Amino acid sequence: MAVTKTSFGRDPGLQARMLLTMFLLGALYVAFVGVLFAAGAPALLIVLIAGGLAAAQLFTSDKLALHAMGAREVTPQEAPELHAMIERLCIQADLPKPKVAVAQTEMPNAFALGRSQKSATVCATTGIMNLLSPAELEGVMAHELSHVKNRDVMIMTIASFFASVAAMILQFGFFFGGGGQSDDDDGPGFLAVILVSLVVYVVSFFLMMALSRYREFVADRGAALITGRPSALASALQKIASGMQRLPQQDLRVAGEMNAFFIFPAGAKQSIMGLFSTHPPMEKRLEALARLEAQLQRGTLAAA
Repeated sequence: MAVTKTSFGRDPGLQARMLLTMFLLGALYVAFVGVLFAAGAPALLIVLIAGGLAAAQLFTSDKLALHAMGAREVTPQEAPELHAMIERLCIQADLPKPKVAVAQTEMPNAFALGRSQKSATVCATTGIMNLLSPAELEGVMAHELSHVKNRDVMIMTIASFFASVAAMILQFGFFFGGGGQSDDDDGPGFLAVILVSLVVYVVSFFLMMALSRYREFVADRGAALITGRPSALASALQKIASGMQRLPQQDLRVAGEMNAFFIFPAGAKQSIMGLFSTHPPMEKRLEALARLEAQLQRGTLAAA
């Protein structure tokens, strides 16, 4: 069967949100470093630490995330059907084939990682491969490849770096500075670092949430364009949600740090406020996919 390429343009809304996220995070980080300078931290040390952490986050975050999920890269001989599916989808999406990984966990999920299209990794759990039909799994993997195509994975990786650094400084600051041993000169500087770290963390968190929710809609649409079957992805999301509810909450909490990268967040049923969710509500995703299915049937579904 011949495989044809599917071309879909960049989503203007996603591009604008990614640029705004990076601009605001960059401004926050500049202010953050400025406060550290003002607090008396050595300039060279700040530059070395900030640069080293940024490089480490960008170049090793995918490996660390795969390790945290208990995932490993698999060869075409080890997972022939998954490799063949991804290779076919990459031809349709006009993408270089990423590395393919499998996570040994019952949690039905999938995610994409990587700083560029050429260094990307897509991962499926054994739980999702056992749960879904081939057409449903194809929709899920097309969704993850859409993230790679849109390059939003790299932006999320960088955004998570800012939040991680701020959180780390907050933790160490309260741990080492909470004893009240600082003198009068150090007190104001220490308090400024804590306050700015808190602001950086909060703003980074909400920027990540806003970008993450929007990029899921865009990836759903990309999957519909690549596969031509929005209904298969809708069915997959419903099965994944049902499968999540049958898992122990302890297992879901362990995987919670990866929520922004999953196709469906772990422990979503515990979310009380949509403001703190990494993903749009399930019903809204299903409604959007139903509209895409109707457009497809009418022959009006086209690239953005």
